[in-house]
Amino acid sequence: MFLLQQTQTFDDRINEQFGNATSWFTDAIFAEIPITDSVGVPWVLIVLILGASYFTIYFKGINFRGFFTAIQVVRGKYDTLEEDKVVLSSKSVSTIYGDNSDTIRVEGEGEVSHFQALTAAISATVGLGNIAGVAIALSIGGAGATFWMVLIGFLGMASKFVECTLGVKYREADADGIIFGGPMYYLKKGLRESGMPKFGKVLAIVFAIMCIGGSFGGGNMFQVNQAFKLFEHVTGAEQSFIYGKGWIFGFVMAVLVGVVIIGGIKKIANVTDKVVPFMVLLYLLAVLTILGLNFREIPNAIMAIWDGAFSPLGVTGGVVGVLIQGFKRAAFSNEAGIGSSSIAHSAVKTKYPASEGLVALLEPFIDTVVVCTMTALVLIITVQIVPGTVLSDEEGVLLTASALESGVSWFPYLLSMAVILFAFSSMISWSYYGYQAWSYLFGRDKRYEYVYKVMFCMFTILGAAITLSSVTLFSDAMVFAMLVPNMIGLFILKDKVKEELSKYLKLIK
Repeated sequence: MFLLQQTQTFDDRINEQFGNATSWFTDAIFAEIPITDSVGVPWVLIVLILGASYFTIYFKGINFRGFFTAIQVVRGKYDTLEEDKVVLSSKSVSTIYGDNSDTIRVEGEGEVSHFQALTAAISATVGLGNIAGVAIALSIGGAGATFWMVLIGFLGMASKFVECTLGVKYREADADGIIFGGPMYYLKKGLRESGMPKFGKVLAIVFAIMCIGGSFGGGNMFQVNQAFKLFEHVTGAEQSFIYGKGWIFGFVMAVLVGVVIIGGIKKIANVTDKVVPFMVLLYLLAVLTILGLNFREIPNAIMAIWDGAFSPLGVTGGVVGVLIQGFKRAAFSNEAGIGSSSIAHSAVKTKYPASEGLVALLEPFIDTVVVCTMTALVLIITVQIVPGTVLSDEEGVLLTASALESGVSWFPYLLSMAVILFAFSSMISWSYYGYQAWSYLFGRDKRYEYVYKVMFCMFTILGAAITLSSVTLFSDAMVFAMLVPNMIGLFILKDKVKEELSKYLKLIK
């Protein structure tokens, strides 16, 4: 008990000192632009929304007209186009501007299938944002927030398409065929092609630094902390056998994560292509059961969403307030425009970058349009939510748990299992994102790789054992700071994406 008290006291000091030291950064990233006297919107959200809207128009609604083509790509209908692979010439490769001369035309190389790349990326985005985040959005903005959440989910599909096409186009492979890709590479190489080599290098470095910080915080500590809180709650709260022993939960998660991430993206993809479908189906099974038990209420819930979107009652800020809550939670959930998902999609086996861009646009649809909407319907039907209430992430998870419990008493245990799987899959994917950024800054030597992965596992134990507060806020700020260099790159390189899309669509016709 003494050691626990000492740890808590030390943690309080760390949170206070860390918060004081980094408040300027978090304040800058999440600074709000006033819309009305009572409602403001974070500037990062405006950038994400405007960017997604612009790309939707620029690519003529690719998020809608490319939807069924994307499904066919995942199903393998066009795999015959990939038969003529590019092969690396030898272990000793020449370089051009520091790049492997073969991998400048590496479109045929890769490590995972379209489906595996999609599940690896989804595993990082489908998580607590779909459970706690939706509950928070509804508690603040009411049922109408769901409508705007779905809308930004559709728009975000266009941003995903652009960044993941670029991720494949500018990726690199080492002599062993291991893929390195993501915004770091398309910012450096793409902007060099556009006559801005120094600017591209600076943007790539800024992105990499922010990505590493985000992987330790929001992609790791936050995930394991919230999973532990729910597990502790459903096993008896203060009477739980694990109450106050978060480090044990964290240690078990760290071992499981370590076993997977040591193997690289192939091992990660082999896990996510099984875990992601299972965890999504597990969660949706619980949700659909509740909706089935209350099927007569579904039309009323849909009407509440529609009416609340345009004529909200009792919500501070009116329509604008509801709209912002929906947009905020959708953008924070699917990460479209942040650039992180392009790192996972870069490892796909294809020689046509636009093929993976199309696959990637399915990600926000699954994450936001399907999973978030299902969660919202269950909450609207089963829980009496008073708009204007501000919930913490932990309270959001517990609210969703109580909604599921209203239908079947043991469903919170099912939710607990789903949340642990959500957290686990998010952690292993974010470890890959963080390592890719780490290797960009420090090199691809195995020693540096293991340094990062050991640090990642140590943060897992720490994340479950402490309260987060300002540490989590700072890591979230680092994740959303990634959008600044990424969005700049997307706008500059959009014509490259258009060329790749045109080439691929002509081939499949």
